[in-house]
Amino acid sequence: MKLGIDRLGLLLHDATRAVRKRFEHRAAALGLSSAQWRLLVHLAREERATQARLAELLEVEPISVSRLLDRMEQAGWVLREPDARDRRVRIVVPTPRTLRAYDDIRAMANEVYAEALSGLSSETRAALAYALNTIITNLADTDTDTGGGCPQTLKAPE
Repeated sequence: MKLGIDRLGLLLHDATRAVRKRFEHRAAALGLSSAQWRLLVHLAREERATQARLAELLEVEPISVSRLLDRMEQAGWVLREPDARDRRVRIVVPTPRTLRAYDDIRAMANEVYAEALSGLSSETRAALAYALNTIITNLADTDTDTGGGCPQTLKAPE
């Protein structure tokens, strides 16, 4: 199948949407919205983060994160602690409930990824990962990139 350059954006969007929808269907069992599980994943990885940092990671306005955190704090997913260096800043920390859910979220994600990649040889998977990493690298804005793009550098498939 030949990839027309005019279809690249649609293919990337549609593939991302299909993976997200499948994951959201499975994650619904945890009782989390898409925004909540995304925040929990970032928080579990960061271990502690300011609301501003979480807004940056989620690519949303800080006020949106504040409202989301209000609901999540009430439900026992997160705690907000004062910052020892700046009284105006609150540090968001995951609760044990969040850390347990993170393990479940990772397991669900791995299942969805395995399902998405079924039927692809290991060589094709490596080529796909390499191509996506290259796209990310080619389009990375080094002045504003927060490092959230690609988790690892991949070698070209052999």
